[in-house]
Amino acid sequence: MQHPEPVARRLFDLTEPISLVNFFSDEPNESMAALGFHNYWDGYFAGRSAPLGRVSAEVVHAVFYNFADGEVARHIPQVWDTTTPVAAHAAREQGCVAALRRILGDLVETPGLARAAELLAKASTSAPTEGRVMYAALRALPMPEEPVARLWHAANMLREHRGDGHIAALVSERIGGTEAHVLSALDIGIHPAESFGRIHHLPKARLAAVMEGLRDRGLLDASGRFTDAGRATKVRIEALTDALAEAPYDALEPFELDDLIASLEPISRTLRAAGSK
Repeated sequence: MQHPEPVARRLFDLTEPISLVNFFSDEPNESMAALGFHNYWDGYFAGRSAPLGRVSAEVVHAVFYNFADGEVARHIPQVWDTTTPVAAHAAREQGCVAALRRILGDLVETPGLARAAELLAKASTSAPTEGRVMYAALRALPMPEEPVARLWHAANMLREHRGDGHIAALVSERIGGTEAHVLSALDIGIHPAESFGRIHHLPKARLAAVMEGLRDRGLLDASGRFTDAGRATKVRIEALTDALAEAPYDALEPFELDDLIASLEPISRTLRAAGSK
């Protein structure tokens, strides 16, 4: 089978709906609430940062990269007064697996899902960990045996592996976390970029300074849209992100890669139709 687009891009498109249940479905929120978190963002930071252990807000801010100054510190380390990192990760996994089981229905018991979980686990545990903080933290955890849990954990590892590489690509272009959200918003057609859901809540002065900085660098025009240089910068970032995300799939034989794609397609299609929620 020929793969005209980068393998990492194709697999990102297929695995992202699996990871998005972390954020869009009810079950993970319910699992975190059972631990005592009644605020979405407390649960988010506890669940996602749990593999790092009890690190400071400064470390989580650096690793997550795209939160504005002070946002992480509203939740870290206070969340660890409520639960432990081990319990937070377990709750996140439990909720995500429950959501996947509900959304995927009969697909859960198919040989295709078991095959996808097997191959995704092989890929997700094969890449170098150097420079991949979130990936390394997740990889240090046990790989679940149950197929749906294995599918989720492997997809989550690959998402964070890609994310680590994406941060490297952003740093190479001197694009900060809030600036990255601006470029992403424009790339998907949101204008003004300041209305994007991930940044619209930030102080207007902060957003204005970010936009002005991008204009000064020639990446945005006076109306806040991409210049040619800005569009080229975004293209370079995405291309490098794809290139840096290839390593896990090098461990798969060509027939295994074809099997993985074929096995993931009905899973991804079902999750996309449900909006991963």
